[in-house]
Amino acid sequence: MKSSIVRAAALSLLAASSLLAASPAPGTGPSFKGPLGIQLYSLRGLFIKNGPTTLDIVKAYGTQEVELASTYKQTPAEFRRELDARGLKPIGMHFPFNRLRDDPEGIRREAKELGIKYVGCAWISHEGTFDAADARNAAAVFNRAGEVMAADGMKVFYHNHGYEFAPGAAGEGTTAMDILMQETNPKYVCFQMDVLWTIHPGQSPEAWLAKYPGRWELMHLKDYRKGLPTGIHTGKADPNDDVALGSGQVNWPVVLAAAEKYGVKHYFIEDESADAEHQIVKSLRYLEQVRW
Repeated sequence: MKSSIVRAAALSLLAASSLLAASPAPGTGPSFKGPLGIQLYSLRGLFIKNGPTTLDIVKAYGTQEVELASTYKQTPAEFRRELDARGLKPIGMHFPFNRLRDDPEGIRREAKELGIKYVGCAWISHEGTFDAADARNAAAVFNRAGEVMAADGMKVFYHNHGYEFAPGAAGEGTTAMDILMQETNPKYVCFQMDVLWTIHPGQSPEAWLAKYPGRWELMHLKDYRKGLPTGIHTGKADPNDDVALGSGQVNWPVVLAAAEKYGVKHYFIEDESADAEHQIVKSLRYLEQVRW
């Protein structure tokens, strides 16, 4: 009798485990398959206040991949141990442009300690309008840094921020983003599309994904409050205009279908608003039910 009860309990546990294994990962569903992670910059205020214990919140979201923007006063090795302890996998990290230009070897060592495979930046130093000369200079920096990172199997990426889409940077119909794409070596350099910073300057994310297929390997999933203007090339906006996915201006079924078709490999929710901790949950639920 006792063995039957034990056996029945074991079978029940096995059935529950199988069901769990068959369940989609958090933030994925019938159409969106990921892989999905969280850009930790979303919780920067909590990290500054509470340190690495903030990673417990990230773990509770249920996603495993993360992207970094800082290690919050910890060494790369220390921060990596905190991530490992929670089963979180670092995919990439943002670094300042000037460090990519001046200290790529130092970045390579830090990135290797963190165990990431993508090294990038989200802002190119410039004055006034970001023009063709700025873009060509940045492309050369990314190519050189990319060669350095390639020694350890890593790739450099650039995260767009809106100012690169101003028209006429190198003649009619050409933008600085086109120059960045065309003058970087795909072997060493790829791109991260921030969806908000693509629609904010009045651009179509799906059109840019199709224009340069395979170059956008990473994506920031970020929505922009309804009713606000676009066609702005400053690269600046109120962080609290970031809203939960599905409640803003982005046509997510169209964008996500194009991202899947044209080669995005990793997706990260980034929410810069003061309510990011709670809006991330809403964004996860939206991605679980969105269809195309």
